[in-house]
Parts: sequence; structure tokens; C-alpha cells
Amino acid sequence: MAKPSSKLIELARASLSAQEQALSEPYSEERWAPWRKAAETFQATVVAEAEATEQGRYALEMAAKKAVLRPEPAPED
Repeated sequence: MAKPSSKLIELARASLSAQEQALSEPYSEERWAPWRKAAETFQATVVAEAEATEQGRYALEMAAKKAVLRPEPAPED
């Protein structure tokens, strides 16, 4: 299973948050620009991290998104 870095998970979170914001309002170039920028940054980081760690790009991207959308519950002490 792919292991995304905490930086990649944070970029995925930022991209998905920007997407939610963009989709909550009527379309305009300036409203969607933050989403496009966040998604571009996330994708560039996915590619760089996949190459650096020799993990599959797709698996790494999906693991980062899963960590944001379906986080593992924290272990109880």
C-alpha cells in the first residue's frame, strides 16, 4: 500500500477544500482559480513524491485522498 507523506495529505486536504468552495458558488474563473492552483500543486507533488519514493503515482494519489476523505480513527489509549 502506498504511503503518502504528511505534506501530500495536507495538499490533498487543501485541494479538496478548495474544490468544495468552488462548487458551492456559481462558476466564475476567479472563484475556481484557487481550486485549479491547489489541484495543480497537489498533482505536481504526487508526481515528485512518487518518483522519489518509487511508489505508483495513482496509488499514492488515492492513498492521500483516502487519508483525507476516510481518515483512520485514532487509537484509544
